[in-house]
Amino acid sequence: MGVTVLQPYPVENKSGAQTIEFLLKRVVALGAVPAGQFLVDCETYSSNPQLGPPKTVHILHNSEQPASVFSILDTGTKQIPLVTDGLFDLLMTRIAPAYTSKKQTKIESKGQRFEFGDFLIKLGSVTMSQNFKGVLVEVEYRPCLVPGSCWELMREFLQGFLGSNVSNSMPAYFTQRSSINPNHSKANEIYQPIDTINQYLEHFTNYRKQTMAPVGARP
Repeated sequence: MGVTVLQPYPVENKSGAQTIEFLLKRVVALGAVPAGQFLVDCETYSSNPQLGPPKTVHILHNSEQPASVFSILDTGTKQIPLVTDGLFDLLMTRIAPAYTSKKQTKIESKGQRFEFGDFLIKLGSVTMSQNFKGVLVEVEYRPCLVPGSCWELMREFLQGFLGSNVSNSMPAYFTQRSSINPNHSKANEIYQPIDTINQYLEHFTNYRKQTMAPVGARP
């Protein structure tokens, strides 16, 4: 795999299906070739408050890595990632009531994949509890493994079919400090599958917050 950028696309004066159809036409116009379907899902578990300080575990799956389960433990002060095999899903069902699933907030992004030269494009319809929440566009540039080395190329490509919705600045995720070397940002690290998962979790969290915002409040 290469470097992946996840970009939300605004749904304005259109339904979710109409927005996806609009983007699909743009991608096909580029000359991209359909390459199947994809799915990224996230289920969140909360710790029993009687067992100490609250903790949250996010369990994510990505169809690009079908044999892996990605879990991120959020302690409130830091996030601890873990990559395991499918047995981890079974473990989470066995440790109830220590951790309880928030079924009403299960969220996923799914849709069509397209290949265009060295790029892989995914048009994702985001739903939570079967309710449409937004559109996420995932673009992967496969020949490169360091975000900082290919961002300008990816930005130009993204702006080519998503327009001004794509900022000239590198996504905030890549400007974060590296956990390996605090003197560098993630932009200078080797890109890993967990980086894609972290981007999805960031956007999924934003969609959840919008849903839970009080009536009359702006997300």
